[in-house]
Amino acid sequence: MTDPRLVVWYNTRCPVCDAGISRQRNKLIDAVRAGRIAFRDINQEPDALAGFGASLDDIRRRLHATDESGRLIVGADVAIAIWRVKPGEAWLARFFGNRAVLPLTRFFYDRFADGLFSWNKRKGHW
Repeated sequence: MTDPRLVVWYNTRCPVCDAGISRQRNKLIDAVRAGRIAFRDINQEPDALAGFGASLDDIRRRLHATDESGRLIVGADVAIAIWRVKPGEAWLARFFGNRAVLPLTRFFYDRFADGLFSWNKRKGHW
């Protein structure tokens, strides 16, 4: 099998992140099997994105992914990339990723991610 087109890196030690990605992975089982998308635990490979300058805390704070051309995608843009692959949810990618809405999508995603990161630190989910 070839390398997946989209490799999503996330923090399995965060209960919210782990549950969300598990839900996505279960809905994308055909895409996972076909190699269009893969989900990887950053805690298993903490230096996986060091070449991009992304620290372990960066990846624990926000979703990170690499696309088929090896480009790094971060935050809300990862969610949009997942929606593009997911059957029936391309409309979410078109709506939240359009030029007018994307700045708001990124703003709200980042605020949520910052709060979740702080909560995880307080709860010791490392």
